[in-house]
Amino acid sequence: MTLPNFLIIGATKSGTTALHTYLQQHPEIFMSKTKELRFFSYLSSPPLPEVPEKYIFKGVTTLEEYKSHFKDVTNQKIIGETSPMYLYYSGTAEQIKNTLPNVKLLAILRNPVDRAFSAYSHALRDWLETSNSFQEALAKEPKRIKAGWGILWHYTQAGLYYEQLSRYYAVFNPDQIKVVLYDDLVKDVGDLCKNIFKFLRVDENFLPDTSKHHNVSGIPKNKKIHSIMKSVFFDNNPFKRISLLIFPKSFSKRVMVDLRMINLEKQAVPDKTRKDLLNLFKTDIMMLEKLIDRDLSCWFNE
Repeated sequence: MTLPNFLIIGATKSGTTALHTYLQQHPEIFMSKTKELRFFSYLSSPPLPEVPEKYIFKGVTTLEEYKSHFKDVTNQKIIGETSPMYLYYSGTAEQIKNTLPNVKLLAILRNPVDRAFSAYSHALRDWLETSNSFQEALAKEPKRIKAGWGILWHYTQAGLYYEQLSRYYAVFNPDQIKVVLYDDLVKDVGDLCKNIFKFLRVDENFLPDTSKHHNVSGIPKNKKIHSIMKSVFFDNNPFKRISLLIFPKSFSKRVMVDLRMINLEKQAVPDKTRKDLLNLFKTDIMMLEKLIDRDLSCWFNE
């Protein structure tokens, strides 16, 4: 059976969903229908028993199950999947190399401060963050990591890209690795897609539909309304039971997402927190610049 020859390895909250969707449209590329199979992710220790299931990110555990996600491949040249956990967890690069030695790897990186805040906003959006502020969530991070919470709550640690990418450059030929920036995605998505298509050696002139924004996060404008929506759509209540009888689950989910988006807004990282985090990331960013040969000074000016 078929295995991938291409992986989008991360980083989380940096545009991986958008890239997965855009590449999926290319006639010469097959991307798994399920994003984040997480087959190669390596966890050094299991979560503590007291960690709730909703804070643990699980994935495909057997090679046969992994292969089944590519059973619909026909004549596509590129066969891929996207799992942002691959970039982060140590040991993953080696596992990928053992199974897919000639695979092409794509990493997309975002200003680590904005990435961390986006992850926090994502957790708030999905009713998965109980902290009263970003600063409080950052303070809880070390304890949560130690307990085994998923990568979404590794707000700062997931932004240490130099350390993460170095593991891949130590294992794979640099020609197999392409690193792009979230800034490239925002500036000119068409040009970015063309460069990725060139890296994959497929038709560079194909134009995917990039009009829709994917996996958008935000801070609830009204916390009470946000809480009520959670009760309506997730708790056991007459409205939920009746809607599931009348409407398909996909329709109910789409309504929930649309209503939730109305109550979300973009907010900036508090100035002091941004300054503190940039100091935390400074050395890693400077080393990353040399590793990928890109000027990242704009990250300090945002």
